[in-house]
Amino acid sequence: MAKIVIPTTEEHVQAGKLLRDKCPRTSHGKVILGQGDKRDLVALIEQSNKGRLENLVPVRHGRMLQSAFAYFRGTADIHAYDLAGTPTSGINVQCCGDCHLVNFGGFATPERTLVFDINDFDETLPGPFEWDIKRLAASFIVAARWRGFPANKERALAGEVVKSYRESMKAQAGTPILETWYDKVTVEHMLAIFGKDSKYEALLKEEVAQASKQTSEHVFHKLTTPINGLPRIVDQPPLLYHPREGDLREGVVKDFLKSYRESLEQQRRELLDRFQPVDVAVKVVGVGSVGTQCYIVLLLAAPNDPLFLQVKEARTSVLARYAKQRVKNNGERVVDGQRLMQSASDIFLGWAKGREGRDFYVRQLRDMKMPPLIESQSPKVMHDYATLCGLVLARAHAKAGDPSIISGYLGSNDVFDQAIADYAIAYADQVERDYASFVKAVRSGRLKSDLSPSELETAMT
Repeated sequence: MAKIVIPTTEEHVQAGKLLRDKCPRTSHGKVILGQGDKRDLVALIEQSNKGRLENLVPVRHGRMLQSAFAYFRGTADIHAYDLAGTPTSGINVQCCGDCHLVNFGGFATPERTLVFDINDFDETLPGPFEWDIKRLAASFIVAARWRGFPANKERALAGEVVKSYRESMKAQAGTPILETWYDKVTVEHMLAIFGKDSKYEALLKEEVAQASKQTSEHVFHKLTTPINGLPRIVDQPPLLYHPREGDLREGVVKDFLKSYRESLEQQRRELLDRFQPVDVAVKVVGVGSVGTQCYIVLLLAAPNDPLFLQVKEARTSVLARYAKQRVKNNGERVVDGQRLMQSASDIFLGWAKGREGRDFYVRQLRDMKMPPLIESQSPKVMHDYATLCGLVLARAHAKAGDPSIISGYLGSNDVFDQAIADYAIAYADQVERDYASFVKAVRSGRLKSDLSPSELETAMT
């Protein structure tokens, strides 16, 4: 047998340090638009609307009009365009791809433990680790301005999320790989971080209690009513409605579920087989996802034993053009990325190809989901939340990358932290300029919105 050489952790750290020669850490704060003058904001938005359901595009624009923060959430594609060409160290990980502070939250593990983690992977793809951390840091600045926080609090938020990421990555570098894969951020960890704010701690405990009720049984009683002896999803147009007659025939749904079944592990297939589909409805979700095809499927094992699945279209990742990655099935891409980055994933997570060749991924609907309480966070609580998000992102990147090399590149001082804070503030300024251009395009009629003129004015004030 040939001699086997296994590099030490310190050798990996040194390899990371050497990458600073070709990509100094300070360089990350200097370039915010990697493709410069070629940028046409409205054309990029129009491009992102291609393939979406035409009747929902104005709804998408209406949601993005609510604030610069809502606009930021809905334009991961534009941020990806801007990130392409910005400095990178050459260290690739599995990226979230749309890494902003609202795409973190609580949910249930298969053991029914509530954990905090990244919870949106529509854009996941391998790419430079810097892309995720830059989008996350910028999101805190944009959110702080949306909340009206004092300007002197902004930089601290961006710096804290990067500091937490850097320190957590250093800890991961000295941790056995299996421990990193087993690691989870539980409610207890969250309470330990937020425990110094008694008001927010009480609110968090209330949210935890509410999340425990967000099960298929709870959703079943909230979203359905009996019709001709069987429960049916209640239409709530324009955000929840049955497709037109013939759009989704019974055979189409059963064929799709049969294909999806093959993406599950054997024991999950046996579990799925206990349920039968009884109804399907279109559901409008998120901000950036509005207009993509998304359905909820009601399945029953018995009259009062429901399972709700969310079937969501998986389009090409916004990173694909710039990371130069091709995949066979975007649903599978989302599922693989989610399983790789999360500490635990939904037992019904799977994928299939639908009619017209569209790719979809499947998961449970609202399974003990706990959204972040951005609207009620004080500057101090949002600072703690930045700590939490940085920690979680570092663990996710460490699962699919080499934490020793990343830690070696980041170092032990705050040089990288301050560079990313510079970037985040400058990019937040760009977002505000872009938002103004977006509003102008809607007012001129080039981009359509579901808001009336009076509603549009209200949203702007």
